Amino acid sequence: MTTNIKPLNADRLIDPTRRNLLIGGSAVGLAGFLGGGIWMASAETLPPNNLLGFNGIAASTADDVVIVPGYRAEVLISWGEPLVEGAAAFDPHGNNSAADQEKQFGDNNDGMSFFPIDDRHGVMAINNEYVNEQYLFAHGGSKATSLEDVRKSQAAHGVSIVAVKRVGDSPRWELDRSSRYNRRITANTAMQLSGPAAGHPLLKTAADPSGHKVLGTFGNCANGKTPWGTYLTCEENFDTYFGTKQADYQTTAEQKRYTLKVHEPERNWSDYDERFDIAKHPHEFNRHGWIVEIDPMNPTSTPIKHTALGRFKHENAAVTVANDGRLVVYMGDDERGEYIYKYISKGKVDVSNPANNRSLLDEGQLYVAQFDADVNGIPLQGKGRWIALVFGENGLTPENGFHDVAEVLIFARKAATQVGATRMDRPEWIAVNPHDGRAYCTLTNNSKRGEEGMPLNAANPRPNNIYGQIIRWDEGGDATAVNFSWNMYALCGNPIAYPEGVNRGTPNITVANTFNSPDGLGFDKAGRLWILTDGKYSNKGDYVGQGNNQMLVGDPHSGEIRRFMVGPKSCELTGIAFTPDYKTLFVNVQHPGEEGDSHFPDNSPRPRSSVLMITREDGGVIGA
Repeated sequence: MTTNIKPLNADRLIDPTRRNLLIGGSAVGLAGFLGGGIWMASAETLPPNNLLGFNGIAASTADDVVIVPGYRAEVLISWGEPLVEGAAAFDPHGNNSAADQEKQFGDNNDGMSFFPIDDRHGVMAINNEYVNEQYLFAHGGSKATSLEDVRKSQAAHGVSIVAVKRVGDSPRWELDRSSRYNRRITANTAMQLSGPAAGHPLLKTAADPSGHKVLGTFGNCANGKTPWGTYLTCEENFDTYFGTKQADYQTTAEQKRYTLKVHEPERNWSDYDERFDIAKHPHEFNRHGWIVEIDPMNPTSTPIKHTALGRFKHENAAVTVANDGRLVVYMGDDERGEYIYKYISKGKVDVSNPANNRSLLDEGQLYVAQFDADVNGIPLQGKGRWIALVFGENGLTPENGFHDVAEVLIFARKAATQVGATRMDRPEWIAVNPHDGRAYCTLTNNSKRGEEGMPLNAANPRPNNIYGQIIRWDEGGDATAVNFSWNMYALCGNPIAYPEGVNRGTPNITVANTFNSPDGLGFDKAGRLWILTDGKYSNKGDYVGQGNNQMLVGDPHSGEIRRFMVGPKSCELTGIAFTPDYKTLFVNVQHPGEEGDSHFPDNSPRPRSSVLMITREDGGVIGA
């Protein structure tokens, strides 16, 4: 990292490969930054750009998808569409049964990956994170009123495995219902627990005294993809599904650490499905919050929950192979004040024989990140280290409530706090630049930053952080390194509402591209950084001029960011997957109309989450 930073010309940004900040004036101290003394570069000061091959578009508040000229956005599949031949069609009045939903595309699609079979056929694994009850249930209520309601909700959760085929010689694709690969993985699908915590007493229940077999996955946010062709789905807000009517039940300290609210669960599955009654089956809660591996090419395979990767509210799993061949997985824990983790496998990836990779996600070491300030006092950059979560070390001992390796993993949040990791502003997606190995993480927002117990720190420098930021770190080309340097790719803000000051943002945030709450994140082969948002869409006050949630594209070198697409009303744009030729991009429209203001995509009384297929009108590479 450069330690002697000279004043910059106002017409350029510092080259991020030199480990410096993206700033448009002279380097100043953190106090100057918080006082609003910098970050005043405009769009005109950014250097010429060859990586972003399109002009950015304006914000939109329309109930429609708006995309840059020369591109087409089409719906590939929507919630409720039948996945297999003979399955029931979607009923726009909500009268589909739980049995129908088990053969239909799930709700609120999020992270996803594309797995090619050949040039004309592929399989997509797509998360179905949760449901909008007012649209799922025919009665339109916010709670289940019967076991059938609960079963329908459970069937709409999980993962949809979707076979697709190319349309003619175009870059367009369509659903192939005749394929043997199509299937649903739901909240009731049989799964296996593996790794160091499998079989531990805290994972045993009356239904599974072995502690190795578990039913279902839900709260599936984002995803990852292994080098051997399997899919990683990440369990996030699993706490919202457990509750009890036992009035005197007191949550344990460990349960509170995962924000369990037993007397007011977001979903009342426990009223009709005893498995989710925390008072009757407290260990069932510990069997969720993991990363699950699915083989999309083997319809009879059993999904595996890998406990070595730790239990927390997983956002995604950014997978890379280190120079020495070991597997590295970066992970964020999506809650205010939680942490960023890294897992390093013990063994090396064997691409030629996928069966040899089975143990890589079970045998390895979990780490958590600590971000320190720059030694010279320069804001928004610094150094950091990965702290190993090893039983018996760094206070992970019986005296502090950790009695074995399994408890360190089951209570990973508690372990990360014990070792002094840095509390972050809701770590969301992580993506690794294929050209230089730097990892980027979206920190979406944090309304509690600056309050008691959550002080400001170098990587999270704003109180009541309503806009979020994108941080990145460099491990010197070695993904297994325990030390790194970091800086801020983008401190999001709104120059329209705040022409000066802390909420203006870094200079790559402009009047033309302003956005809040970065969430989804991914790189394409060329190194373009795709950014998707899940934030406030009021388009007024602090959010004036930002419109609906959007997808933007950034240049990691220059820092420039351009708006590529805007979604319909009240939606989140999330999930990103490319075909191998990068001529088709898939992205998800999640929960359109959650405020009751959308009829996307087909003017139905019930708006539907959908997978969009993005192609260029000239058939070229997306974004080039």
